[in-house]
Amino acid sequence: MNIKLTMIVLSIVIVMPLLSGCWTVAAAGAGAYGGYQMKKEGYTLQNPVTKEEKKTTK
Repeated sequence: MNIKLTMIVLSIVIVMPLLSGCWTVAAAGAGAYGGYQMKKEGYTLQNPVTKEEKKTTK
């Protein structure tokens, strides 16, 4: 029984850091995709976020 508990705890200790890194990469990818789509729609990624307007020349 003690060996089984040790194996479970060891598995959790090994798997948790791997999953946390994966979630970080997934969140960064989602943020990058959102920024790309905003830029495609004409928004600038500055503070504050504003939509670019077409400049007219006279």
